[in-house]
Amino acid sequence: MIELRHLRYAVAVAEEGHITRAAERLGIHQPPLSQQIRALEAQVGTPLFRRLPRGVEPTEAGRTLVEKARLILRDVDMALEAARRTGRGQEGSLAIGFTSSAAFHPLVTEMVRGIRDSAPAVKLSLEESSTTDLIEALHADRLDVAFVRSPVERADGLVITPLLQEAMLVALPDHHALASGARGRRRIPLSALAEETFILYRRPSGPGLYDGIIAACHAAGFSPRVGQEAPRLLSTLSLVAAGLGISIIPESMARLETNGIAYRPLDRAVPLLAPLLLARRAGDPTGPLARFIRIVQARAGE
Repeated sequence: MIELRHLRYAVAVAEEGHITRAAERLGIHQPPLSQQIRALEAQVGTPLFRRLPRGVEPTEAGRTLVEKARLILRDVDMALEAARRTGRGQEGSLAIGFTSSAAFHPLVTEMVRGIRDSAPAVKLSLEESSTTDLIEALHADRLDVAFVRSPVERADGLVITPLLQEAMLVALPDHHALASGARGRRRIPLSALAEETFILYRRPSGPGLYDGIIAACHAAGFSPRVGQEAPRLLSTLSLVAAGLGISIIPESMARLETNGIAYRPLDRAVPLLAPLLLARRAGDPTGPLARFIRIVQARAGE
């Protein structure tokens, strides 16, 4: 059976024009190299080199073999280097998911930019969806990693890493009494929202945020009147801007600066925080995923 080393031997002998010099280049002794060339000629079934008084030269068949061997060896070297680059996380693909609220947190955008800057050859695919759908996509191998907000119910086979806890804000129509004057400069106690109509992110999409808001309202002495449930947090803001009610959102979403909305901080006594979690399948990460996790760990630890 012809092996890659036989092709490398033939190329070296052809390029050096001398068995001894080729052996020195290959780091082997001359007699074994001569034996390997003779064995290669026997397998091919025709002479590959013509012996000269001071060296060798390839026959016509030898020139054909060496020409094709160079192409094969180049492709093998490229394949090996591509595999090494993938192992180092410099090539390959990475599928990242995130909830609509997580997408606006600066830490998430910094991490995605970090993998793009450090490994521009990695093909990134991004997916925005609900926590439930993102977890399902992880289980189905459609995603490699996901940024989620809610506690994960189907955590079997997954690694869930808490990254941070983010404050929540009240999103009000900009003409609301709590958004203007001296009241608009103060933190809002949750009890001040008892008579308001709430617009919330639909529970199946984000049970953690939804349940946390409901529980905090109950702790403040009232049951919130939920007038609308929207499939995306961006949709809740559109409804707030239309004057249909108020909402409570993660602080990072105020970066949107949506027209018609005023953002106000809640009283510090209000136990409302939005977690940011990283979910991935269990096991030792490799390739681009391993590189991305190192970036996450470095940025989250700053």
